[in-house]
Amino acid sequence: MQEIISYVSKFKSYLLKLGYGKSTCYMLPGCVKDFLSYQKIKELKTINKNHIQSFYEHLQERPHKKKPGGLSERYIYHHMYGIKLFLAWLEEIGEIKENPISTMAFKKPFSKPREPLSKEETAKLFASCTSLKETVILHLFYSCGLRKSEGEALNASDIHFKEKLLYVREGKNNKRRAIPMTEKVKSALESYIVNERKTKEENAFILNKTGTRMKGESFNKTLKSILKKAGIEKETSLHHLRHSIATHLLESGLSIERVRDFLGHKHLESTQIYAKVNLKRHGL
Repeated sequence: MQEIISYVSKFKSYLLKLGYGKSTCYMLPGCVKDFLSYQKIKELKTINKNHIQSFYEHLQERPHKKKPGGLSERYIYHHMYGIKLFLAWLEEIGEIKENPISTMAFKKPFSKPREPLSKEETAKLFASCTSLKETVILHLFYSCGLRKSEGEALNASDIHFKEKLLYVREGKNNKRRAIPMTEKVKSALESYIVNERKTKEENAFILNKTGTRMKGESFNKTLKSILKKAGIEKETSLHHLRHSIATHLLESGLSIERVRDFLGHKHLESTQIYAKVNLKRHGL
């Protein structure tokens, strides 16, 4: 069993190399380990559909360890998604000849459509900022369309003010990209560096109160504070800001290919999600 579990560690390294977020690289291998342990798998090549189906049924009946009731649909789906990726990887490296999960389907969890902010709501957010730092954070996740992980990883040296370019060195799937900045965005970011970013030892662009790299939780708290001041009650996350700028760029006539490059999507299909939202907003 120990040899089998070692593949879980290798799978984690594989996910990290692909550019998955740290939380995903921790969670999905854990889901796979649950599966392998439950079915007492001793040889990877023996994994079959019955193993997968019975584990799926087990998850639907298993009680939650921390609160009353069973597991959520999303939690169950994460397990099946993890197993799917794991088996695809095993097939890719030649550890299994056939992938038993490739023809199986599982119920996807219900998720509310991500509703982008309108241009008026976005303008209201910026108008409600009471500090330069708040404005800069909105510019990073809205005006520059950064992912949360990209905002966390952004260094001061990644911003080239003369060229008006912000470089994402390691985006999702290790994809690099250069994001053009408007004069307004450039001015705000440059002013933050000159007037508010005091610690020179820390290369991070956005710093917290202790002068170290600002993390996702602090970004989220800042956004919630701005939303409250703006009186916007619509559920809005950092990713909603990214979603909103993509929608607004499409509405302004920018091609879907250019929006794809701006967002750092690997596949056009990912960007087409925003195009569909754009059509729905106009009743098409």
